[in-house]
Amino acid sequence: MPTPTDLDDATLRTLIPRLRRFARSLVHEPAAADDLVQATLERALLHARHRHTPDALQAWLFSVLYRQFIDEHRRGQRWRRLAQLFGGGDAETAPSAERVAASHATLAAFDTLPAEQRALLLLVSVEGFSYREVADTLGVPIGTVMSRLARARQALRAASDTEPKPARPALKVLR
Repeated sequence: MPTPTDLDDATLRTLIPRLRRFARSLVHEPAAADDLVQATLERALLHARHRHTPDALQAWLFSVLYRQFIDEHRRGQRWRRLAQLFGGGDAETAPSAERVAASHATLAAFDTLPAEQRALLLLVSVEGFSYREVADTLGVPIGTVMSRLARARQALRAASDTEPKPARPALKVLR
């Protein structure tokens, strides 16, 4: 049974940039992403004995990070609702004009996708996870991964499509 000291330091160090990239795609703020990665690594070191095979470290760490993000996101939503209930303003702010102007159309479209779609696209397209690994990491059936990924790709294409679509001809009513 591995102990927290049994985690290979070199392996963890090679995974940190990938974990940071995944975290940044979820939270969009470098400091918050770093906090998320730190919380993930802390949890990994505390619960390393629960990991059964060394091969599962990568998927397990991504799963821990995603679950940490979900927990923090839910906690944040509760606080925003409480702030609105007690007279606070809207906690969300629009992105800066500099960020919008500097973003490439595809990246801007990627940012408009829901977090679960961004996570799926990043894990499959950037990190190279198989559908099975993504399903295990996120704790959903493989069919759900496939359908959500298809919807995410479709939404990304639609959001980054800059050419106007041709208008559909009006239906003629036959009398």
